[in-house]
Amino acid sequence: MRPSPHCIAMISVHSSPIGRLGTQDTGGMSVYIRDLARALGNRGHRVDIFTRTADGAQPGQRIVLSENVRLIHLGLGTSDDAPKTELAPHLPSFFRALEEYRGREGIDYDVVHSHYWLSGQVGTRARQAWRVPHVTTFHTLGAVKNLLCANASESETRIAAEQRLVESCDRILVTSRREMQHLRCHYGAAVDKLALVPCGVNLALFRPVAKPAARRRIGVALQDRLVLYVGRFAPEKGLDRLLAAVACLKHEPRLRAMIVGGDGEGDPAHQRMRQVCRDAGIEKQVSFAGRVDQTVLPLYYCAADLLALPSVYESFGMVALEALACGTPVVATRVGAADDLIRHPATGRLVQRDSVRFLADSIAAVLSQKGQGPEVARRSVWRYDWSRVAEDVLAVYRDSRINAGPAIEDAHDDAAALCAAARCEIAGCRAEAAALMAAGG
Repeated sequence: MRPSPHCIAMISVHSSPIGRLGTQDTGGMSVYIRDLARALGNRGHRVDIFTRTADGAQPGQRIVLSENVRLIHLGLGTSDDAPKTELAPHLPSFFRALEEYRGREGIDYDVVHSHYWLSGQVGTRARQAWRVPHVTTFHTLGAVKNLLCANASESETRIAAEQRLVESCDRILVTSRREMQHLRCHYGAAVDKLALVPCGVNLALFRPVAKPAARRRIGVALQDRLVLYVGRFAPEKGLDRLLAAVACLKHEPRLRAMIVGGDGEGDPAHQRMRQVCRDAGIEKQVSFAGRVDQTVLPLYYCAADLLALPSVYESFGMVALEALACGTPVVATRVGAADDLIRHPATGRLVQRDSVRFLADSIAAVLSQKGQGPEVARRSVWRYDWSRVAEDVLAVYRDSRINAGPAIEDAHDDAAALCAAARCEIAGCRAEAAALMAAGG
């Protein structure tokens, strides 16, 4: 008999699961939240995703994403376009809005699942106030970014908040063995608090399409040898390294690189990548497709001869999973789950992060090898179907509920006061507004 349905509160303060993919703050995490929520909803569980207002959404506005899944926008007490680096002081306001919504709707959640360190702080407040278990997924870690990314400058505020989250949450859901190692080495996370569940992929959407048909749809010649990049233009994604590798291969006949993602031609990062291409003399071999709707993205994977994942740092690397589901091999640095996803030579090659030459040689090798057909790559990722992943995540939720009870009871003496304080502040604001109205203000 199937266990009774859960009521799950997912928190993603800074990034909406329906945001424009490939932009600065909308990438794999947004896809992960949206598709995991849908898979849970398909199993009869109720999922409410809370995010900040943006793109014209109003506080309290609800959008039904799929069966049993709603996206709810909450005010953060700052402008909708404020960068995520400025959001931490406003997190108490976000929680107050969340608590007001929960009280107004009369909802009792069974578990809170927060995403990223900002949301984790809201999840901590919810855990204390609602006395429910808190599962968190970091997606990236500040201390690791500072260690691996040359230009990273993640704040001590972030790293300290992540450390507190590691200690206070009930479970840390990690998506790769490498992320688990980072949490143990750099944050001292207890082994029994870590739960490894990989990301999933929508196998119905990401599936093989005949290469000639895919290339006709996106305007690529059948004779071209196409290297594809899909992702944001953030420094840790390593796009500049890929362009350097393409420059090493620029005399290869009919070599082309297509770049999907970014914030558009007016974005400084986009302009910088264009300049890199001009400086390297490869501007005619590299095309920038801009943002591509996810429903069309499989055509790009299927048109490509390989996907390049040149990142310096990833917690998982979902684009590799999507490419393999489409039957396209992957050349990737050893980041995230790449070691688990890629099997040389059947599904691609793994390279060291610091070697542009090795990246170029690996791209050339995959382009020149006789393909084994898309079926081999696709079969390698069947186990990552979202339906299976959702079941494993549900097991983490259930385990957190069984084992978190005593810890929640003893967490803080003032836990119950958080709800009362939030309600009092809300009531005070309403009373002040009523007084102003009565006074004619």
